[in-house]
Amino acid sequence: MSDFEALAEGWVVWSDQDDGRAVLAFRPDVFNADDYPAPCLPTIYLTHGRRTRRPGVNPGDRQAERDWHVTLYLEPEVHLRETNRFPTREAAVESALELARRFVTGDVDYRELYQVPRERYFERLDELTGGDDQK
Repeated sequence: MSDFEALAEGWVVWSDQDDGRAVLAFRPDVFNADDYPAPCLPTIYLTHGRRTRRPGVNPGDRQAERDWHVTLYLEPEVHLRETNRFPTREAAVESALELARRFVTGDVDYRELYQVPRERYFERLDELTGGDDQK
């Protein structure tokens, strides 16, 4: 039985590693690099330790390296800045499933994540997620 059986419609398991890390992708059939740049594929990363950690930054935060993290990316430098840190993988998987559901139902305001809007991209996301109700 997969940890991601209850994954929201439109999301697929892009990668599920033996060490527990996973990557979920939203509508890779639409965000396929032909119509949109490949980095625009919405993804949810489930990682052990912070995915964005940099050497020497907060070296005293050893707990962050032991915890599981869930992060929604719209592009490599554009991500949801919610604190999604969990002591177990099971709790992180539940969070990832909930985040995917919120995204699909339009409950994630992706426009707020951008400094420079991508209107055509937003319009397509709106069509797929019901996000056009947020305007």
